[in-house]
Amino acid sequence: MGAVIVTGIGLFSAIGASVAENREALINGCTGIGEASHFPSRYAETMPFGAIRSDTDTLASLLTERTPQATRTDLIGLKAMTEAIADAQLSEKTLMANTTALIGASTVGGMCLTDEMYRDANNPDPSSDSPYLEAYSNSACTLFLQTYFNIGGPVNTFNTACSSSANAIMYGARLLQNGLATKAIVGGIDSLSKYTVNGFNSLMILSPEACRPFDANRKGLNLGEAGGFLVLERAEDLPPGKKVYAVVKGFGNSNDAYHPSSTSENADGPYLCMKEALKTANLNPSDIDFINAHGTATENNDETESVAMLRLFEKVPAFASTKSYTGHTLGAAGAVEAIFSILNLHHQEVYPSLNFETPIEKTGLTPVLSYQQKELNYVMSNSFGFGGNCSSLIFGRY
Repeated sequence: MGAVIVTGIGLFSAIGASVAENREALINGCTGIGEASHFPSRYAETMPFGAIRSDTDTLASLLTERTPQATRTDLIGLKAMTEAIADAQLSEKTLMANTTALIGASTVGGMCLTDEMYRDANNPDPSSDSPYLEAYSNSACTLFLQTYFNIGGPVNTFNTACSSSANAIMYGARLLQNGLATKAIVGGIDSLSKYTVNGFNSLMILSPEACRPFDANRKGLNLGEAGGFLVLERAEDLPPGKKVYAVVKGFGNSNDAYHPSSTSENADGPYLCMKEALKTANLNPSDIDFINAHGTATENNDETESVAMLRLFEKVPAFASTKSYTGHTLGAAGAVEAIFSILNLHHQEVYPSLNFETPIEKTGLTPVLSYQQKELNYVMSNSFGFGGNCSSLIFGRY
């Protein structure tokens, strides 16, 4: 198996409309969590969100006559994937090849149109078809991008809750390793949706203030929206002088099998997926220089992720949660934070957690609290989802 290389990245989040803008915000500790001015919900007036600043009509200016309609989720993904493709210098011919794969991820999908779907479902005209039905599934975003860019190879969509796009990256890497593709565009998208906001609110895990990952006084998460895509290629296929960001060194996936929305007290799922990632990377725990933690700022996640790190590492590496910048972007989170991890390596720097004051009493761990330039060889990125879906990625310098 040859090395799987990252040659392109694209990112659109609450802290920036490009990879460069995101990095600038991370360096300067500028959060994107605040008012969700383009999200029509009563909770937008009472709770903070990691909302993208552009309204949907503005994003729609990206569309062509060939694809005149799209959901907000589609448009966020289109912006991010366009940047990744340009960054990797993939030609139209390359995109159309049957060896170029597109592996997407989403939890919201077209659920941002739930109100429209409900209205159409109650239309008294029985012959009326809803134009929103086709766009409603979580896979609709991937199919939109496949059509827009004429992707000719394998196409798939992951919906494993908050680990969705981490699993998309893992799957794309395995396609390359097993000779089923020569290039894979991998990532995820989610937009703010009444359906998901109301659901998370019913679980009473939304914070009324900016989230505080790993803090003893954390009050819950802030939901966000984002799109992130990476271009993966095989090292043996790279032409001389091709820009390279990092190597996908290892990955692991496990299921905690404990509770629909919580991980176990012993953190078996998080522990096992990190352990498996180290095994596939042929690395020891001491080789990891930094961890982009899942760090949702919920009572359960931060404590159990800390327990898992203490189980696995004799000395826990430097770690932080970038959800204090973007909010929790659900199905996009794994890709967004994989890109942040790649930026860590590419620029030899780490970005701090925001809003932290007091360590959790049970574990006593403190995340990185200030921007630092730091020698890094291997960075781990964790993504843990509802249903016990736990995934961990390891990126290395190339």
